[in-house]
Amino acid sequence: MSARLVTGIGTLVTCAGPGGDVPVGDRSLDAATRLGVVEDAAVVVEHGLVAWVGPAANAPAADDRIDLGGRAVVPGFVDSHAHLVSAGDRAAEFAARMAGTPYDGGGIGVSVAATRAASDDELRALLATRVAEARSLGTTTLEVKSGYGLTVDDEARALRLAAEVTDETTFLGAHVVPAEWRHDRAGYLDLVMGPMLAACAPYARWVDVFCEPHSPHAFTADEARRVLLAGRAAGLGLRVHGNQLGLGPGVRLAVELGAASVDHCTFLDDADVDALAAASDTTVATLLPGVEFSTRMPYPDARALLAVGVSVALASDCNPGTCNTASMPFVIALAVRELRMTAAEALVAATVGGARALRRTDVGRVAVGARADLAVLDAPSYEHLAYRPGMPLARALS
Repeated sequence: MSARLVTGIGTLVTCAGPGGDVPVGDRSLDAATRLGVVEDAAVVVEHGLVAWVGPAANAPAADDRIDLGGRAVVPGFVDSHAHLVSAGDRAAEFAARMAGTPYDGGGIGVSVAATRAASDDELRALLATRVAEARSLGTTTLEVKSGYGLTVDDEARALRLAAEVTDETTFLGAHVVPAEWRHDRAGYLDLVMGPMLAACAPYARWVDVFCEPHSPHAFTADEARRVLLAGRAAGLGLRVHGNQLGLGPGVRLAVELGAASVDHCTFLDDADVDALAAASDTTVATLLPGVEFSTRMPYPDARALLAVGVSVALASDCNPGTCNTASMPFVIALAVRELRMTAAEALVAATVGGARALRRTDVGRVAVGARADLAVLDAPSYEHLAYRPGMPLARALS
């Protein structure tokens, strides 16, 4: 493959620091410094990797050239929490929530029924459409969960399809207890940790669990611990849905077990925040403000987390029930407006933070040796992601 020069970049945000070489895991810089802004920049891409970064005037020769006409470029967004393998429509549920019906996780069953009824080709087409939508909005790395099949065959099918579009696949058989197992929770857990895990592990990198005592459909701390330990024994990394509907054990369970990420973190007490701060090199707090927008729940307190050095990511939680959007620019705008993050903090959380949440070192920044995942903005600077909410500003560079 020949070298390609990407030039005409008005402002390049590398998220790799002033020298362009700060690793993903380095947390020594504040967000504004971490941005590593280069004006009138260029990037050379070779074999899918960044080969050179710097001022366009100093760019080396290349075999091919693309001129972006002064547009800004940022690292491709890393969406570390998405539920893209599903069928069915839950618009009526959304309308009911907007009219005051609280969310308790029960609507997941509607998606389970529709997903089970869909063919492989139907699910594959839906998945391809959602991935294309995400890329059209600047996302270049996607985590995709199962969790809408909840039978051995349907969960394995979901992960097999997900593995066709991403390496970041997550087994979420412990999403909720399906209707047919409602009166035998122990039996369903045995299924999840036994035949279902065995069938799904070959297609998964991660195991996840909805640890939420405030929902009758989700799982307690003890149940979640058993699922996570079984997944670890099968060679999978750990992720946790935690503290979404109220104070609970999810955050501290994730920290205790060394999970890569605990997602939602909507309701936290001081002990939760302290635990996340102490584990900031291991466990990322992934915030999903699109969910709060779509459920009228309170937004998480990002400022309290950032103030004590917690590692924070932003992700879409794109799913058919509580956040039916894959738009990371929308998530960034919500983070700035509702979570009171700065534009720099939000961009770093949507790139570097997502990479940390997936324990990836090759994405989330524009640096020599990293994947050449670039998001082009139809704007002069990254601040426009929050300044012009809802506008189609970002796209992944093909």
